[in-house]
Amino acid sequence: MTAGAGATTGDAPLLAVHDLEVHFPITSGIILERQVGAVRAVDGVDLAVPGGATVGLVGESGCGKSTLGRAVLRLVEPTAGRVVFDGTDLQDLGPEEMRRIRRRMQMVFQDPMSSLDPRQNISSILTEPLRVHGIAGDRSARVKELLDVVGLPASAASRYPHEFSGGQRQRIGIARAIALEPELIIADEPVSALDVSIQAQVVNLLEELQDRLGLTYLVIAHDLAVVRHISDVVAVMYLGTIVERASSEDLYEQPYHPYTIALMSAVPIPDPVVEDTRERLLLAGDVPSPADPPSGCRFHTRCPFRQPTRCDDERPALREVVSGHAVACHWAEAIRAGRISPSASAFDPNAEARRSTPS
Repeated sequence: MTAGAGATTGDAPLLAVHDLEVHFPITSGIILERQVGAVRAVDGVDLAVPGGATVGLVGESGCGKSTLGRAVLRLVEPTAGRVVFDGTDLQDLGPEEMRRIRRRMQMVFQDPMSSLDPRQNISSILTEPLRVHGIAGDRSARVKELLDVVGLPASAASRYPHEFSGGQRQRIGIARAIALEPELIIADEPVSALDVSIQAQVVNLLEELQDRLGLTYLVIAHDLAVVRHISDVVAVMYLGTIVERASSEDLYEQPYHPYTIALMSAVPIPDPVVEDTRERLLLAGDVPSPADPPSGCRFHTRCPFRQPTRCDDERPALREVVSGHAVACHWAEAIRAGRISPSASAFDPNAEARRSTPS
């Protein structure tokens, strides 16, 4: 997809995140409680979201994606760094100013059932943002308009969340997010809890709303296929940091970071011949604890391309290896040129067996 209405090509991005950190303290003691460490959920993230575009944020569960999204809206207070929205540094705003600017920034949550109050009917849920922000006008008419925009009948207004399917509840969550006519929507795993057929409907709805309303999206997901379909730019996150960032087309055509290469190799290809013959990289071990991240490159403990120098003790900066394609890897160019090969243990041991088995 391409940037929708309101894109600001060449101008300052609508949202800019600079060296953002979110650390959660680890404490010890009952009477005299003291901090003994910290969980580094987000640890130095830089990200820009142009107006009218969609930026996808992908990574394994626990890498800090959702925390980053919440920190942008200050639903979680950042430990350090800056979040600049339309030229305004959000860290400088007091509670009342922050509440006012949230009219322009909304969130679609991962689980629509837990994010919708089961004691309120849909009309009450959709008018609550209008009441909180003192929006005058015919609220009943606004509710009908919002339901129509997301493809639900006006009769849904009197019903309760439990009376709807998962896809319908997510549509209601999207309707609530656009009730205040925001400019930026952060969609946190908007389709992960839905069936595959319903996922496509919700993704198509998000695209239609972007074209119609000129919305800007930060889409958080772990499904690479969904992110590829909806995003203009994709950022790959690992253990609290961005390890690769590029346009959707460039990233999927030629990933540079070993972590992204491994992720791409795990995506099934709908061609049994290609799927059975291609090589698949396997990542060893588990994701390290964000309370005690590895020194140097965060990925070196699992990296199939790990080298004896620099990887263990020098943290790579996120740098452009080609125009518009940034990678946090010391050896990105050498890996793509084939001068550095993955270790033999990184390959799928069942691949050879599949290739030798007659179909």
